[in-house]
Amino acid sequence: MGHLEYEDGYRPCVGIIVCNIDRQVLWARRARHDGWQFPQGGIEPRETVEQAAYRELYEEVGLPPSKVRLVGRTHEWLHYDLPRHYTSGGKISFLGQKQIWFLMELTGNDKDVCLDTVVRPEFDAWCWVDYWVPVDRIVTFKRDIYRRVLSELEPLLPVDSQSVIPN
Repeated sequence: MGHLEYEDGYRPCVGIIVCNIDRQVLWARRARHDGWQFPQGGIEPRETVEQAAYRELYEEVGLPPSKVRLVGRTHEWLHYDLPRHYTSGGKISFLGQKQIWFLMELTGNDKDVCLDTVVRPEFDAWCWVDYWVPVDRIVTFKRDIYRRVLSELEPLLPVDSQSVIPN
């Protein structure tokens, strides 16, 4: 999306949390950086938030819609501000990001995750982590939004099939 001016100063984006049957979440290391995060990305013109989520999921971790099940999403836009050193100097023309977050359950298996579906991959490694681990490991300026997203989506997590009491 380049150097667009955003109506409210926040770039519209989606974030995706992929969970497995063990209620763990897919955590990925950004290529060319040290940080780990959930897949996320901008919304293209004329694209719905759901279309953007599926596109970003495929581009960043190689999972097509046939390998995940949409479990739920956040009800409203969640905002975070970028630290001043990111926005000063004219490289970025927005204050931060506003995001709709999606929770998706992996219906395929681990080998379906592929980090090189695009020429310049976003991630170079991934792993499963316990649900709340990302809050402590994400960069500081995203901690509050991660805590809010995980809190809102936690009740939607699939029930572990081993913990279900049969009738």
